[in-house]
Amino acid sequence: MARLFGTDGVRGLANGDLTPELALSIAAAAARVLAEHDRSHRPVAVVGRDPRASGEMLEAAVVAGLTSAGADVLRAGVLPTPAVAHLVAALGADVGVMISASHNPMPDNGIKLFAAGGHKLPDAVEDEIEQKMGERSHRPTGAGVGRVRDVEDAEGQYVQHLLKVTPHRLEGLKVVVDCANGAASVAAPDAYRRAGAEVIEIHAGPDGLNINDGCGSTHLDQVRAAVLLHGADLGIAHDGDADRCLAVDAKGDVVDGDQIMAVLALAMKDSGELTDNTLVATVMSNLGLHIAMREAGIELKTAAVGDRYVLEELRAGGYALGGEQSGHVVLPAHATTGDGLLTALRLMARVSETGTPLAELAGVMRRLPQVLVNVVVTDKAAVAQDAAVREAVADVEAELGDTGRVLLRPSGTEQLVRVMVEAATHELAESAAQRLAGVVSAVR
Repeated sequence: MARLFGTDGVRGLANGDLTPELALSIAAAAARVLAEHDRSHRPVAVVGRDPRASGEMLEAAVVAGLTSAGADVLRAGVLPTPAVAHLVAALGADVGVMISASHNPMPDNGIKLFAAGGHKLPDAVEDEIEQKMGERSHRPTGAGVGRVRDVEDAEGQYVQHLLKVTPHRLEGLKVVVDCANGAASVAAPDAYRRAGAEVIEIHAGPDGLNINDGCGSTHLDQVRAAVLLHGADLGIAHDGDADRCLAVDAKGDVVDGDQIMAVLALAMKDSGELTDNTLVATVMSNLGLHIAMREAGIELKTAAVGDRYVLEELRAGGYALGGEQSGHVVLPAHATTGDGLLTALRLMARVSETGTPLAELAGVMRRLPQVLVNVVVTDKAAVAQDAAVREAVADVEAELGDTGRVLLRPSGTEQLVRVMVEAATHELAESAAQRLAGVVSAVR
């Protein structure tokens, strides 16, 4: 059977694949695993959610599951994912549960689990929880049943933390923030205003049904238009649970996660915060980031795609900055997971501190044209071993030299191979990608 937990928790169609019964079972199993790992006290869990309508149903199920297994619950309400991770650490809880499907459409939902300290659970613990879900267990009664209380001013605690770690005030900056009608609809405008910026908020009226609906970090047209309309210095776009952000400069041009990391890496190098002058990105980051970092004297280490693999590399090396092209950026000194609000505050602080427009700061990196082709195949493993594919890749790499690169990556969930080519021009990248896609599709 397929593993229940994916790279970012359990996700599916709410009340379809992801039922209240499944949510209750996951939560109860998580509480039992925690209790067995540490019998010194009753486990304590922080539970938060994004504003999807199904979140109310799933929150009730998760709380019931945790308390039925003897865990106490601190209910945080609607909060960004990184706020839940922060509260787990700040309140000394044993586990955090975030009910969110991030950037997915409203009908979906998900369950993300955090360990003590606010870190994502290791695969081995997730597997242990999955195994416990199929076992019968003793349920506590009487005083052994878990209790529930609400976290007082959960959002305020999180925003105060963000303000403490923002290195420069934002007075004089005008920013448009697209909250995706999601979990940051209150916290993001509040944090940016309290940091000193003039804030114009859009899509900050969640009704349970409109999260990510044509807005946020996956739909940038509206934040771009709002920046131009209001003459703002920049725009920030979050996703539904605000663990990521993308930016827009004053001209309406998109500043992606790679460019954001480039700006932050240089800022942190200047301030002495960039441990070993090293940035961690993924194999999908643009070659332009590699070139910009090399020219700045910064080493770029690459991890597999997925923020959990970036986190593993950051923790293994003790590094201070890492992230993905999609806008998941992690600053381990201040957050245990991707934090879109923290990222945005640090980016705006750099603009304010230097007095340099975002377009100029982001211009340190030139994005090379990147073409991605998804090729349906019958056997992903056969493609990896095919001599004709290896020869074709070698030929393209020789043609591109230092001005481009090739990446073939099998899908983790489908019989697909993703062919990615970067080159000096879009025409070159497109031609090479289509050529390679043809060779890949011919593998039998």
